Amino acid sequence: MKFSGKNVLITGASKGIGASIAKVLAGFGLKVWINYRSKPELADALKNELVKNGTNAAVICFDASNELEFSAGIKAIIESDGELSYLVNNAGITNDNLALRMSLDDFNKVVNTNLDSAFLGSKEAFKVMSKKRFGAVVNIASIVGEMGNAGQVNYSASKGGMIAMTKSFAKEAASRNIRYNCVAPGFIKSDMTEGLSEEVKKSYEENIPLKRFAEPEEVANVVAFLLSDYASYITGDTIKINGGLYM
Repeated sequence: MKFSGKNVLITGASKGIGASIAKVLAGFGLKVWINYRSKPELADALKNELVKNGTNAAVICFDASNELEFSAGIKAIIESDGELSYLVNNAGITNDNLALRMSLDDFNKVVNTNLDSAFLGSKEAFKVMSKKRFGAVVNIASIVGEMGNAGQVNYSASKGGMIAMTKSFAKEAASRNIRYNCVAPGFIKSDMTEGLSEEVKKSYEENIPLKRFAEPEEVANVVAFLLSDYASYITGDTIKINGGLYM
């Protein structure tokens, strides 16, 4: 894939899908900024792995849902590299419960954290990318933001809101040649899904037309495509990565 930009910031990149995105993008020659909020040992281990493989990476710590911290993080990247070409808003949280048992605080915490982080990143990226009239942002949404899910009223609302917000940013930023898109993953192999019993995993897989969970790299490859020059005429879209579970 071809990339006209030089670097990328990935929030919540120290593990899971974020770490896979970092590895794929580093493999395409981008300098990868690995953001984390806690557990620096995971972020440092990922950076060391990337550097050992001959790619360029740096670690940056800030809370993606905090406006002052996100702004300071972007400023540090600009001071180091002189630009920010790409952003992946991956940071997010869950706190599942049935709606009737979910408190307003539990609802707001997930919605606010997930939407605030994506909004702040999208806004700060807009500011710095406008100066050179180039850039691309990918927001990591979810299948539940499109189809809903029992026990995830708060998470579904946050991801559905993210999809709508991305469309609005895409319309505002298009005149500056800045693109905004989403990916909406379904069931992905992760620490969480690996903890499920074989019986439960099999029942989930039976409902997926492709009959399997996705590898994290399959999400990362789509993210890379959307950031790349190959997707230069795609903006405001949401790409489903769910094996046909929701079409």
